[in-house]
Amino acid sequence: MQKAFEKIKAEMEKEKNSYVQVVGEFMLQQIEKYPEAAEQILAKDKSIMRSLEEMKKVASKKKVGNMAVLTPAEGFEVVLKYFGITEKPLAFDVPVAPPVPKPSALATDFDVKLDDFL
Repeated sequence: MQKAFEKIKAEMEKEKNSYVQVVGEFMLQQIEKYPEAAEQILAKDKSIMRSLEEMKKVASKKKVGNMAVLTPAEGFEVVLKYFGITEKPLAFDVPVAPPVPKPSALATDFDVKLDDFL
C-alpha cells in the first residue's frame, strides 16, 4: 500500500498538470478505502498520464463537433477501469476552477460620448 502511495505521489510531483493532481488525489483516496487496489496501481505499465490518455479516447467517442466532455464520475470510472480496479469508487469532490471571464467584444469596441448624440 505504501509503495502505491509513493508511486502516485511521485507522479503528482513530476507532472504539474492539474488533471494529474485531481486524478492522483482520487487514486490516493481509493487506496485508503480499498487497500487491495494498491496492487493494480503498482503495475509498471500503468500511470496517471496514461489514464488521462484513456479518458481522452473514451471522450472522443462522445465527441460532438470539436468538443468532447466526460462528467467527473465518467472520468473516474475510466481511470479505475484503466487500472483494473473493480471496487465501487468513492464519492469525490472535484475542485471546480472559477470560470475565466472572457473579454466582451462589445465592451472593447463600444465607446459612446454624449457629444456623439448632440
